[in-house]
Amino acid sequence: MSSSTINLMTAVSKYMTICLGIPFLIAGLLGACLNIIVFLSLKTFRQSSCAFFLTIMSFVNIGQLLTGLLSRILISGFNINLTETSLAYCKFRNYCLQVCTLTSYTCMCLATIDQFLATSLRPRWQQYLTIRKAYLLCILFFVIWLLHGIPTLIYYNLDKSPVSGRMICVITNSVYDLYITDVYLIILTGILPVTITIVFGSLAYRNVRQIPYRTIPLVRRELDKQLTSMVLVQVVHNIFTIVPCIVTKTIFTFSGISPQSTNYIALVFGSAISGCTYYLHFTNPFYIYVCVSKRFRQQFLHIFIGIYLKRDQKRVVIGINQIVPQNIRSDL
Repeated sequence: MSSSTINLMTAVSKYMTICLGIPFLIAGLLGACLNIIVFLSLKTFRQSSCAFFLTIMSFVNIGQLLTGLLSRILISGFNINLTETSLAYCKFRNYCLQVCTLTSYTCMCLATIDQFLATSLRPRWQQYLTIRKAYLLCILFFVIWLLHGIPTLIYYNLDKSPVSGRMICVITNSVYDLYITDVYLIILTGILPVTITIVFGSLAYRNVRQIPYRTIPLVRRELDKQLTSMVLVQVVHNIFTIVPCIVTKTIFTFSGISPQSTNYIALVFGSAISGCTYYLHFTNPFYIYVCVSKRFRQQFLHIFIGIYLKRDQKRVVIGINQIVPQNIRSDL
């Protein structure tokens, strides 16, 4: 591979990271914050286990975007790599990435399973995942992923690169490096969550098509249809954002393509694209909900226009109607 081709691919990857990464970061942080506000402001969502999973997912998505996408923009786009100069940041970034990513995928899987149970024909299954159980499940899995990431704090270290001669943040244990490559990247953050969401999403879709023919209270029926449509569209969206990343990681791991090969150029370019689109899983949930659910759009507008705007209007009215104290009136 010629040096001019390598330079071209590096420039293209840098351009893509800046042009796509910065809008993704801003849109993702804004969308996650709006999701949290909507889900926590309405009693309907606060009492729903599925909405609770989506709320927790929004919180960890913020952490993932700040530690993952922001660092990627600084490293690839502006050559600012704090992991090469700070051992603490090297360990913290990779630890936080693992915890936030796995927690986000877990919440998505739990939300899909919850909608399968909530739309089930069996009344007992409909009541199985209560809001209390949702709290306990989130705490349980969050603790599991916190413990799961402890080896990251141990085995990620600064080591001199044999190619560039610079200090880089790498795994210094060969067994753990194999686990990250074969198990964490391909299975835990790829095949497993995609499979779970596809299976239970398909079952929930089958159930929700039968909802109009069942005797369910209107409010709950509309809520189930709303949340199921939001979750199912996000499942389909995640297939197109996560699967390309899984494929490129698998090819890089097992193909053994030489950097001198012409196929390596296409693989590097595909990896750059899939690396950017991968973050759409953490960026797009709010915008998916707004586009898919008319009821969610109405709830969003109700919160920001019907609640916060009225609250500001009340403050203005109170300010106008206040009685000025005698000592201040005398000075006017």
